[in-house]
Amino acid sequence: MKISGFFKAFFFKSGIILLTLFALGSTAFAQEFDVEVTVDQSQVSSASLSYMDGFANEIESYFNEHDWINDNFMEHEQIQAELQIVLLSVDDNYNFQANIVLRAQRPIYDTMQQTTIFLFNDDNWGFQYTPNRAFVHDELQFDAITTLMDFYAYVMLGYDYDTFSETGGTPYFSEAQNILSLAQTTASPGWSRSSSTRRGRAQLIADLLNPTYSDLRQAMYVYHRLGLDQFISNTEQAQKQVLSALEMIRDAQRQATNDFLFDIFFNAKYREIVSIFEDAPTEVRLEAYELLSQMDQSHLSEYDKLQ
Repeated sequence: MKISGFFKAFFFKSGIILLTLFALGSTAFAQEFDVEVTVDQSQVSSASLSYMDGFANEIESYFNEHDWINDNFMEHEQIQAELQIVLLSVDDNYNFQANIVLRAQRPIYDTMQQTTIFLFNDDNWGFQYTPNRAFVHDELQFDAITTLMDFYAYVMLGYDYDTFSETGGTPYFSEAQNILSLAQTTASPGWSRSSSTRRGRAQLIADLLNPTYSDLRQAMYVYHRLGLDQFISNTEQAQKQVLSALEMIRDAQRQATNDFLFDIFFNAKYREIVSIFEDAPTEVRLEAYELLSQMDQSHLSEYDKLQ
């Protein structure tokens, strides 16, 4: 069996060829998330931000210790997520402006690797964080910090579940929509659907729940569950399934009114896709290149490796 360069370095390191994740570790259930948070304070000039030292840990605990949905996650099935928070400014009343970059991953089964399912930059977050405040989980009350975390928790859950069944993430995207509706009753920045936030939270959920993009969401299942998760057991079939997913994405893109969700997909996947096909038969590799060069011009230099 020929293994793509995407998997070679990982599987052959230390003589390990294959490790089935289902056999790993304890059978104990875990929470849905394993989130790691970093906070960059370098752009904030205030000399009295020592009370922010525990901010990252507080957010990690908020994600990792809450039971978000009524489902059983094994430890190796957890959504691995990284949140990078960049503080941009703060005033004398502890009001912050910040950017947040989120990256969510789920395991590729029968391997020890993760695949990125959601990569997103939210550049319009304002919140107040006073010393010694505690985070309380209450989805019926708006809070500029916890409401944003609730929103993205359900978005990441939706993306995860879409990879395991066709449009399986809909209930969680709907929960995110409910949170968005609550937030839109406030003046907090980043929640409205306007020209200045056309690639923000409101547009994200509107598109994810829009039937126009259902083929893209169904392609997430084909790509991950029928493609990546089968790569070790049947590489050729897995590559065909990924090609099929790309064709579905192409068809969805032709019907769509904007490229927002497609850009999110390709920003997360472009290097991975190239690695999947780099050792494929010539005709398969070129077919992938033709599809990718039509759909995603922004990463064309990477796709040129498939020619």
